[in-house]
Amino acid sequence: MPNVVCTNLQDAQDRIQAAGVFFSRSADATGAGRNQVLDSNWIVVSQSPAAGSEVNELEAVLSVVKIGEPNPC
Repeated sequence: MPNVVCTNLQDAQDRIQAAGVFFSRSADATGAGRNQVLDSNWIVVSQSPAAGSEVNELEAVLSVVKIGEPNPC
């Protein structure tokens, strides 16, 4: 699993796909349940599994907030 924290969701998905995993999931880190319609408008604030770990299809989960919202990046 590549380190994709602090990248926009689209770039993160592209990097995960380049590593050979084509299906990842994303979730609104605020808990509001918002859908990520335009991936480039969201930033990854945490990931599971951690960078460097082995990952299989649908195991990658990216927690995201909209760009401009408070985040640790």
